[in-house]
Amino acid sequence: MQQSDGGLRTRLVEVGVDLVARDGVGALSLREIARGAGVSHGAPRRYFPTHQSLLAAIAQQGYRALARRIDPLLDRDTDPRAQVHELGREYLDFARANRGMFELMFRHDLLRGNQIGLRDDSLRLFDVLVRLVERAVGPTSSDRPPAVIAGALWANLQGIAQLHLWGSLQVAAQTEDVDLLLRTAVEAHLGSGRA
Repeated sequence: MQQSDGGLRTRLVEVGVDLVARDGVGALSLREIARGAGVSHGAPRRYFPTHQSLLAAIAQQGYRALARRIDPLLDRDTDPRAQVHELGREYLDFARANRGMFELMFRHDLLRGNQIGLRDDSLRLFDVLVRLVERAVGPTSSDRPPAVIAGALWANLQGIAQLHLWGSLQVAAQTEDVDLLLRTAVEAHLGSGRA
């Protein structure tokens, strides 16, 4: 059965998503993706001019999955600090449940080239965090605008996620309680309050 060009392109990405979920980033060779899609190892080049562009298309699916978890937070009528905390929890839960995809999504070589609009997907998620921080702290601050606070908090979340995945954070902080680390990070950036 012949697949349409769009169908095969989609299939290559789907195979890549499955491979990264099952075997990690190291499994994402062009040859392995082509094999999983049932096509020759040269076929992906018809749809993705470089290996990086295929990896970016796979990573884009990760950003979209994370967005589906985070976007609904903007619609909730709850305390903004609680929303920021919930965003952090979703981010960390996503990292734990999707280790390979999380690693792929934040590869600088993919983001730097803005492959397939990947940087736009990343910035759209960051904008959700900025809007939630703005709700929590207000739109103006002389020395700490919401985007700066959100940037520092995102760096904290990324660090917590990555160090926890490596197993380093549990040893250094002497706790397995990721939620305690998350609450501490949110309070450090938004000030004390209930989250």
